[in-house]
Formats: sequence, C-alpha cells, structure tokens
Amino acid sequence: MKLTKLLKTNLISVLLASMALSGCAQSGGVNSGDQAPVLTADNTAPAKEPVTFDWYINYSWFTTKWGQNAVSKAITEKTGVNINFITPQGNEEEKLNALIASGSLPDLITLGWWEPQVNEVIQKDMVYALNELADKYDPYFWTVTDDQAVSWYTQDDGNIYGYPCSSVTPDDVNSDNNIGSNQTFLVRKDIYEAIGSPDMTTIEGFENAVKKAAEEFPVIDGKPLIPIGAHYFDDIGNVSFDQYLQNFLAVPYEKDGMIYDRDTDPEYIEWLKMFNRLSREGYLSTDVFIDQRTQMEEKIAQGRYFCMLYQYTDMSAQQKTLYSKDPNSIYIAVDGPKNENGDDHVLPTNTVNGWTITMVSKNCENPDRAIQFIDYLISEEGQKMVYLGIEGVTYDVVDGKEVVRPDVLELLNTDRGAYDELYGADDAYWMFQDNVMQQKWRQKNEGPTAQLEEWTYKYSAYTGQYDVSFPAGSDEEYTDEAIDRLWGSTLKELLLAESDDEFNAALAKFKLKRDALGYRELMEKKYRYVIEAKEKLGLY
Repeated sequence: MKLTKLLKTNLISVLLASMALSGCAQSGGVNSGDQAPVLTADNTAPAKEPVTFDWYINYSWFTTKWGQNAVSKAITEKTGVNINFITPQGNEEEKLNALIASGSLPDLITLGWWEPQVNEVIQKDMVYALNELADKYDPYFWTVTDDQAVSWYTQDDGNIYGYPCSSVTPDDVNSDNNIGSNQTFLVRKDIYEAIGSPDMTTIEGFENAVKKAAEEFPVIDGKPLIPIGAHYFDDIGNVSFDQYLQNFLAVPYEKDGMIYDRDTDPEYIEWLKMFNRLSREGYLSTDVFIDQRTQMEEKIAQGRYFCMLYQYTDMSAQQKTLYSKDPNSIYIAVDGPKNENGDDHVLPTNTVNGWTITMVSKNCENPDRAIQFIDYLISEEGQKMVYLGIEGVTYDVVDGKEVVRPDVLELLNTDRGAYDELYGADDAYWMFQDNVMQQKWRQKNEGPTAQLEEWTYKYSAYTGQYDVSFPAGSDEEYTDEAIDRLWGSTLKELLLAESDDEFNAALAKFKLKRDALGYRELMEKKYRYVIEAKEKLGLY
C-alpha cells in the first residue's frame, strides 16, 4: 500500500505537543456502586469475575496467541481479562467488510487508521465512544491517555471512537535523537562486502552492483539469487518502487506553493528507467511482482535477496533467523539511491496518526471492562509490561535501571517466534504501544537489527503534514482513489516495459488519464489541508 495511504488520516485536525504520556501513579476516578473497580497502576485488584474478549486484528500475519506466554498471563492476572484473537485467513478487507455487513464485529477491533471502515463503523453506530465509556466506567482514561492523541482522534460530534498506537509528533522527532524511520536500503552483508562494498547511491553504481552480485553469487543454498527485493504489489502500487524510492531520492512533497508531482519527478523517472532496464535484462525477478508477504518472508529468511528497499521492521524476525545461522549472512543498511546532488535521504517517521487504532464494538457485553482493560494497556505500567515484561522473569533492576536478562535477550535476538511463545514482551502485543514512552526503558540495542534501526536516525524526518485524506464518500475521495489505482497499474507497466518507447508511452498515458480524472484540481484542494496541518503543527 502506498505510504500516503498508510499515513492518510480521516481527521484533519492536528494539535501541537509531545506525545509522551503522563505517569500513572494515581487513578483519575473511582467507579460507583457495583460497577467494576478502576484498574490502576498501584496494584488495585481487578474485577473478580473473569471476562474474555474477542479481539479482531485486521492483519493476516498476526499470529501471536494470548494466555500462553508470561506477559499475557500476567496481564490477565492483573486485569481479569482473557483475549481470543481473531485474524483474517485471507483478504483483510473482505473479512472486515463481511463482519461489518453481518453486524458481527468482535468486542475489540484493531485496524489501520487509514482504512475507510473506520468511518463506516462510526457512522453506522457500531462502536462505542471511548470518552463516554470513560466518563461512565473509568475516568482513569483521562489520566493515562495523551491529550494530543485524544484531540487528534476526536470527531466533529465531540467523541473519540478509537485510540492509536505508535503516535509521534514533530516535537518528539525534534527532541529525541532515537526516533527513526522504518524505511531502509538493505544489502546482504557477505555478498555486498564480497563485491567490494560498492557505492549504490548513483544509477550507474546501483546497476553495476546488482549485476556483479548476480554474476558472482547466482545461487544461494541451491536456489537462485534474487538480485532486487521489494514489498508486494497491490492495486495502488508498490511502496518500494514509489514512495520509498522517492523518499531516498529526497523528492520534495511541495514546491512553489503547490503539492509536488512526486510520481513524475525527472530524477525519480530516471531511476524507474534503470529498474526497467534491469527487468528487461533479467535482474528484476518475476518473484517481485507475484510474491505476497508470506513468500517474501520465507525468501528473506533464506537470504535470497541481494538488496531491498524495505521496512526493516517487517523483516526483523527473518534477520534474526539469518543471524542464528551465520552472522555474516544478515542484511545491513547502507546509503541507497540518492539524487544527483547527493542530498540526504528524507525518511518519514511515524506521525500523529500512529499506525493502527483500536475500537470497542457495541456487540461488546462488558464495555466497562473493555475500557478498563484499554486504560491498563495505555498506562505506564501496561506499557512497561508489554515492552519489558515481568521483573524477575524477563528483566532485573540493576542499580536502579531495568536490564533485560541475557538469556531472554539472546532468545529475542535469535528466535522471535520462540521468544513470543515463551515471554511475549518487546511489543509482541503492539496494539497500544507508545514508542516515545518506551524510550525510558530502552535497552542498549546490540542485536542483529540494531544497525538497521540506528542507520535511519540521521535521515528521519516528520512528514505528517502532507498526509491528507478527504471525507469518506466524497467526490474528492473517489478521485483520489481512482488516481491511486491508475498509478498502481501504471507502475507495473513502467517496470515491465519492453522498450524505452513503451515506457515513455505508458508514462504519457498515465499523465493524460490522471489529468482527465481531475488531478490538478484535487491537488489544489489537498494543499489547503496541508497548509492547515502545517499551521496547527507549528511548522511554518
């Protein structure tokens, strides 16, 4: 999915301030009568009656169970809440739409905030307003939630229906040198070093390096090397070959008081032509165009790609598998494609939007317990639990500082699956993770993903002011989506073109069709939202 879609919001209001959540030493309120007691971080007992929530996670790749590892058991003991996770077996959108159409939404729902179903379930009155649940059952919500996150997600009716994970503001990025991006240019360490650690920031250098790697290492453990890896294609493109490549080239988001046409930037097009040449010469494997995430993860774990424009967070488990087999076979981050000026990459951090939001369905028979459970997970105690785990089990306190036990860290760095089954910390349950708060417990990262993360620090930038969405069901939304789909089909044509003339013809056709759809008028409207966002973020 295009990054603009992954970062677009249905709420245009943006507020200033740090996302660091307040401490949780006290409760914001007390329930009355025979209602379940407020969950606090001061060892207040949970409601006595156990309850199980069905929790829908709109990602087929999420497979972590609840109740088997140390962290989930401890949270259940603390809150009285057990979880039955539900995930789609096939297409996420089809599964979610079926649940909505049948009126059978599970108790809790976690989905990308950019998904149109967020507005749909709100408009159809299928989810609770969290603020109303908080006022009625657990005012502690107002103590543990972040004011800016609440304001950001508050609708025109004054209600907030979902709470985000991984929300970050410009102030966070400016004040914390350890906030990076998840976008990286990765090369397989041993192959890269064997061919001389070439400069791959230029078109010529990139092209030559790919060819040399393929010629010198045609086979990896009995299987063909895949010279170039990328995210999977969907109906609106491929983030590796559009948004990520544009970010590495530092293609601007705006120019001369207008939204800049990044998809037709001349230098970006020259890089696409290079990938097209590699495709025609057999260096851009057909695997890239057909593989989905499951197949890609398998091939990453086998070390079959030479280089990738990829989210390092999406391959961290496979990186650890490679490391356990041979530390030299892992992937490292190096400078990737750059523009002719050699400008630094501009790699987006998370934004105020975060990543996903979690909502409480009106099918939930125990909304009081649901809001209390959510408040616990958002609280500092809850964040410490999902990140660090349990004192004496996953970490110890040494000289006043939390230190993850060596054997636990070793398992985390070598077998993420086994780690999740046994311990379940390190944000295995990421649905309310607060990356900024968790910095206070941050461990020295010495594992096989450390270099990947730290490499991004110098290039990370806040670009959330350009994340714009139009009202659901509006003509603008329809046009925006139509143009995205047009680009998705065009990108494949460009990469698979059989000649330069065919490439140029496909690009020209794209521009004509896009203009006919109303592209220029749409960009004018989008820029008004950018101006508003920049004003509210204090970015002028």
